[in-house]
Amino acid sequence: MALTTIDATPALVVIDLQKGIVALPTAHPVDDVVRNSAELAAAFRRRGFPVVLVNVDGGARGRTESAARGGDRPADWAELVPGLDPQPDDLRVTKRTWGAFHGTTLDEQLKARGVTQVVLTGVATSAGVESTARAAHEHGYHVVLATDAMTDRSAEVHANSVERIFPRLGETATTAEILAGLEDA
Repeated sequence: MALTTIDATPALVVIDLQKGIVALPTAHPVDDVVRNSAELAAAFRRRGFPVVLVNVDGGARGRTESAARGGDRPADWAELVPGLDPQPDDLRVTKRTWGAFHGTTLDEQLKARGVTQVVLTGVATSAGVESTARAAHEHGYHVVLATDAMTDRSAEVHANSVERIFPRLGETATTAEILAGLEDA
């Protein structure tokens, strides 16, 4: 479903645009994803809307543990990329699972600010972004997915989320369409 409107109190939620994640291979240029996410963040800040910068540090325990997740990581692995231009008023959420709602205070922080709509960007489309979108939908938020501000390791997997999953969870739009919606809000 295409973008219909921007609510009176939306929030931008940027998923896992951190040094260790953006260094991995992706289907689409990660620099474009960071640039589009940063452009949206700047527009949300100008309007006084919340910007949530999410990073991942660790992982779910149990049988989900794998050798690929463990090992030594560089000290700056979980640091947000500087291209996002993080600001002191941005909300910060560190997650330990794919989705940004589980085991964090994200829902409480958004509700305390009267947020009714979340716009999602980030990496990976089929993991962190999709999991967060599903939880946002389950929590009753209007969900908008900025399709040109996200990517995955596989173009096919990215397309599956964008074409099959996201239309069932909310609205999809490009960065330009969301920026235009913000101007009209």
